[in-house]
Amino acid sequence: MAERVFRRRLKENNRKDIEVSSAALYNFERASADPRSVELLNKKGFDGYGHKSRPLTEDMIAEADKVIAMEGAHQEVIIDKYPDAEGKVYLLKSFSENYNGLDEDIKDPSGRSDYHYRLCFAEIYMAVEGLTKRCI
Repeated sequence: MAERVFRRRLKENNRKDIEVSSAALYNFERASADPRSVELLNKKGFDGYGHKSRPLTEDMIAEADKVIAMEGAHQEVIIDKYPDAEGKVYLLKSFSENYNGLDEDIKDPSGRSDYHYRLCFAEIYMAVEGLTKRCI
């Protein structure tokens, strides 16, 4: 969801100089997006179709200026697996204007209720808004 929201916000702000892509920590290569996430994105006016997962690689880390993680545990895994990523891995929620420094994770809603999907989308949206403002 975060990739789709951020891509749209960059396009709306005519920022063609920033490249956005998503990758999985675990090998779910070519897996489609969670159908409930796709449905929610579509309801919110974003194109949720066509996403295929790919694993995070060392080359991606090397090419990236910033690596954005959803949870602190993800951030730790990335840095442990790719030590060169230290200093450029950030938590998405830390860009939110409502970030209080306490609840740093945007939790994966997979397998949870519709409420959790909506909460995840809202947290992503608010954080992407803050990230976008820092980019423009």
